[in-house]
Amino acid sequence: MIADILQQLHIQPENKGASTGTTWLNTSGAVLDISSPADGKAIAKVSSVNRSEYDTVIAQAKEAFKEWRTWPAPRRGEIVRQIGEALRKNKTALGKLVSYEMGKSLQEGWGEVQEMIDICDFAVGLSRQLHGLTMHSERPGHRMYEQWHPLGITGIISAFNFPVAVWSWNAMLAWVCGNVCVWKPSEKTPLSAIACQHIIKDVLKENNVPEGVCGLVIGGREVGEWLAADTRIPLISATGSTRMGKIVSSVVGARLGRSLLELGGNNAIIITPDADLDMALIGCVFGAVGTAGQRCTSTRRLIIHESVYETFTQKLVKAYGQLRIGDPLDEQNHVGPLIDKHAVQLYLQSIEDIRKQGGSFLVEGGVLNGDAYTSGCYVKPCIAAVENSYPIVQHETFAPILYVMKYKTIEEAIAMQNDVPQGLSSAIMTLNLREAELFLSHGGSDCGIANVNIGTSGAEIGGAFGGEKETGGGRESGSDAWRAYMRRQTNTINYSTQLPLAQGIKFDLA
Repeated sequence: MIADILQQLHIQPENKGASTGTTWLNTSGAVLDISSPADGKAIAKVSSVNRSEYDTVIAQAKEAFKEWRTWPAPRRGEIVRQIGEALRKNKTALGKLVSYEMGKSLQEGWGEVQEMIDICDFAVGLSRQLHGLTMHSERPGHRMYEQWHPLGITGIISAFNFPVAVWSWNAMLAWVCGNVCVWKPSEKTPLSAIACQHIIKDVLKENNVPEGVCGLVIGGREVGEWLAADTRIPLISATGSTRMGKIVSSVVGARLGRSLLELGGNNAIIITPDADLDMALIGCVFGAVGTAGQRCTSTRRLIIHESVYETFTQKLVKAYGQLRIGDPLDEQNHVGPLIDKHAVQLYLQSIEDIRKQGGSFLVEGGVLNGDAYTSGCYVKPCIAAVENSYPIVQHETFAPILYVMKYKTIEEAIAMQNDVPQGLSSAIMTLNLREAELFLSHGGSDCGIANVNIGTSGAEIGGAFGGEKETGGGRESGSDAWRAYMRRQTNTINYSTQLPLAQGIKFDLA
């Protein structure tokens, strides 16, 4: 089956690692051997870019911007609409590739492609709504207004856990805003990116889109460093770990460029005595084990009121006993593998650290062995009883490890929720209006996303996505996130016969 998918998406045994849209460049950098965490089997090879090939893609993008920015925004939106249609036609195949290459469940793979389709729809509407403001001038015979212009090249650095969706969040908005894009996908999941280029290639060609509007450069950390340091790229959007984001931010900031950062999360759900525990259970379990705990919005911590702690943890333990772990392409399975064996080692180290720091396990973890788990990347989702102050709890653990802890008052619970370095997603499960409103108030959650009776994982594209503190402060996707891809310009027009100065300043010439 996977062979048919690869053929349908034009994935070859050996693939080139750079494209300017409809043209693939011969690349001569390091060869990446891509295998699936689902079964350990080799999928294909990709030759990454060297510096000269990278420069070719950037130069082509810079040239394409000169024309692309002159296309009316609705016309650019029409290109995005057609891309959305192409993704609809290829949703089944692309979703399966995402699932097989990354390891997330098939339902999540299809869901990721649906996110791409959704952001295309959003961007099409946005292309007819880009707007500024008009302001009254203090000077007679003058008017002022504000408009937004495209920046130029948007460099997009995406992570392995969402091989295609995060690129689309950035690219579709950047395109309708008049920017061109150069994408560096994770070197762990480049085939999904290559498939996207093939899917949209015909749309670009049929509409005579300038070569270079949609660039792709594949490679390791070095390629990301080239992007971050490149003065030709005014905006770098980077998704990944906080450690990576700090490096990118420092390099981009040193050249006074802009960075849009979507980094780590350490997300908590508060379970109150007034929660619908059965409904809460669904959100907690999916949030903790979906994508094998490898989402930035994965639920890491459950802060449970002491009066319902025993009842709810018993429900959790029972639910974990029903989880089906295995081949992500099998729709009956809930949990797939971790991305690679290095991730497995980090998972095992985290379990050891929990024990050393005083935690205990309600559900034990470990690596799964046997014929169904030949890749060595399948692990058991586990639940640990801990204190919020433990060093291991203060860090993002990119694995299906769920921390549970008790609280006495709602104020204490909110303080615990906020008492970590990260600030991406948060949630409270309660039917108590006062608790819900307190959680959403100025003194409530300090995260970029705060939900009531919804889990931390999964977000609709209509809202701005991102977080505070070590999550980076960036916003992607919906609402007014489009402004990050544009530069603001204030215009004053004098239609009078005089030239009065602002603030009443007099400057008369004889």
